[in-house]
Amino acid sequence: MPTFTALTTLEGRTPAYKLGEAMEAMTPEPTGVGVFEMEDGSGLWEVGAYFEEAPDDASLAVLAAAMGAKPFVVSELPETDWVAHVRRELAPVEAGRFFVYGSHDADKVPEGVEPLLIEAAMAFGTGHHGTTLGCLRALDLLATGGFEGRNVADIGCGTAVLAMAAARIWPHTVLASDIDAVAVEVAEANVAANGLTGRVRCIEAAGFGHPDLVAAAPFDLVFANILKGPLVALAPDMADSLQPGGYAILSGILNEQAGEVIEVYARHGVNLVQRQSIVDWTTLTLQKIT
Repeated sequence: MPTFTALTTLEGRTPAYKLGEAMEAMTPEPTGVGVFEMEDGSGLWEVGAYFEEAPDDASLAVLAAAMGAKPFVVSELPETDWVAHVRRELAPVEAGRFFVYGSHDADKVPEGVEPLLIEAAMAFGTGHHGTTLGCLRALDLLATGGFEGRNVADIGCGTAVLAMAAARIWPHTVLASDIDAVAVEVAEANVAANGLTGRVRCIEAAGFGHPDLVAAAPFDLVFANILKGPLVALAPDMADSLQPGGYAILSGILNEQAGEVIEVYARHGVNLVQRQSIVDWTTLTLQKIT
C-alpha cells in the first residue's frame, strides 16, 4: 500500500501546533502528524503528515493559507520496510566508553564497554547524530577526569540515552525529562530495556518546571541536548539549578551558534570548559562558577 506525505513550513510554534491539530481532523485521516522546529537556525517549524490515501489538495491549501504556511508539498513514497531500512543504516556507535546499539546488533557488543540499547525505530537519540554523540563524548571526558555525577538531570531527554549513560557509570538515580509525553514513554521503554528501571526516573516537564526537578536541585550535572533557542531561554534556570562547580553539557547547537550560547551562559556565571564540533554541530561543557 503506498504512503503519501504532506509537508510544509511556517513561522512560530503556536501556529505550527495549531496546523498539526487541524491536520489530524482531515479526511482522509492521516496515520500520523509531526510538528518539529527546524535545526537550521531559521526559526521555521515543519509540519507534516502521513496518509494511506492521497490527501485532499484543496483542504491542504485552505489549511496552509489559514495558518500562513507555505503550500504543502505532497509526495508518494515507495513501499519500504522502514524499520529494516533504519536497522541497516544505523550501525552501532562507540563514544568513549559507551556503545550504543539496536537489538539487531546485540551480538556485536564488545567486552569492556558500557552498553546502551536503543531500538532503531526510536531514531533520535541513537548516538548517530552529532549532538548526541558529542554529549556522550563530553560525559566520557568528565568521568575520565575523575568527576562523579551524584545528582544528574537530562532536560529534553528524547530516548534518555544520556540519562542512561550517566546511570551506567555512577550509582545514583538520574532524572530524565521531556516536554513531549510520547518521548517520555519512549524513554521509559528504553530505561526498562536497559535494566535501569528505578535508576533513571522519567517525567514530563518543560525545562526545570516540575516539582521533582525543583526538589532535586541543585544538580552537579545537567544535560540539555535541545536547540539554541530553548538553550538560551533556559540559561537563567540552568544557572539557578546547578550547584557551585556543577557542569552543564549542552548541544543541539549549530557551529555558528555556539558563540552566542557561550556568551549568554557566561553572563549567568556558567563558563566554558570544553567545546567540540562534530560535522555541523557543537557540544559545550560548561561549569558554574563557585
